[in-house]
Amino acid sequence: MTTGTTDVPEPPGSTRPHTPGVSATTNLRRRRLLGLLGLTVLLVVGFVLSLAYGSRIIPNDVLLDALRQLPSALRAERIDNPDLQVITELRFPRTLIGIVVGAALGVAGALIQGHTRNPLADPGILGISAGASLAVVSSFALFNVTGTGATAAWAFGGALVATFIVFGLASVGGGNVHPLTLILGGAAMNAVLQAIISALVLTDENNLDRMRFWTVGSVAGRDMSVFWGVLPVIVIGLLLAFATGPQLNLLNLGDDVATALGVNTRVARFMGMVVIALLAASATAAAGPIAFLGLVVPHLVRSITGPDYRWILPYSALGGATLLIYADVLGRLVARPGELQVGIVLAFVGAPLFIYMLVRRKVVQL
Repeated sequence: MTTGTTDVPEPPGSTRPHTPGVSATTNLRRRRLLGLLGLTVLLVVGFVLSLAYGSRIIPNDVLLDALRQLPSALRAERIDNPDLQVITELRFPRTLIGIVVGAALGVAGALIQGHTRNPLADPGILGISAGASLAVVSSFALFNVTGTGATAAWAFGGALVATFIVFGLASVGGGNVHPLTLILGGAAMNAVLQAIISALVLTDENNLDRMRFWTVGSVAGRDMSVFWGVLPVIVIGLLLAFATGPQLNLLNLGDDVATALGVNTRVARFMGMVVIALLAASATAAAGPIAFLGLVVPHLVRSITGPDYRWILPYSALGGATLLIYADVLGRLVARPGELQVGIVLAFVGAPLFIYMLVRRKVVQL
């Protein structure tokens, strides 16, 4: 008599998991892990390309030798090798800044779309770019600030102040911050700040010249002081963002459901906006206002990850860094011996891509 249960049918009402469901979950997890690996490989390749290509193309053998000498070159006061000097003083800092800025903007975009449940939201919607721009113009006009590090510090402060003013205005009344109120407050703040910026810029030709370069968004001309200045804030912001992934999944079920499951929605949204402000302000301070990255990247990664923010956020970090690095390399190649700033390249690439997503109805409802 056979005692095996292989051919015995499941009794009605059985809760035993079925193999197809387990297989689908396993396949989804495998696809997500492979996607992370693929993005990591693309980022490493982009890092190498960013060091090799520009107005001066460095051969592979020279590049490998320069990479071996890079640690000592970073500490040297004088570099005699011109290729090593280009890599050490120009391309290495801009590549590192591009990686952290892209990661910060990608994650900030995913967070703001999740917290506002608006698939068309991006970091600039909170007045971050306008606040940073006003602070930079004011530093030009009132204090004659010219250094890259000082400009970044002013931009960071202006972006933070503008974000928290918008958040404070949105919470006036009932104390709770409604996503629609936040978006409308950000739009109003943007309009006011842009008007002030225009008044300051148009009354001073020097301000106009300086502002023309800063507002396009670029990682060129930045040194390691800018990278080390924004790195701690961006790392802390990324770690906090990743930690809020499970909570953000609950918030997207609706405030009532999230509250029933033990989430303090008011505190959760406040902390989310703090993290968004830190990430977007740091990125704007380092590279100026860069459009489309925080808007497009979360939509691209959702096609692989699905709606789970535990995966969307790390994917957005890698995807944002990768997209910005390749856009920067492309900008150096298409206009040689000059270059197009990365903000311009992303506008050319991001706008048609997002229009395509809208036409194909791939912009998901959050």
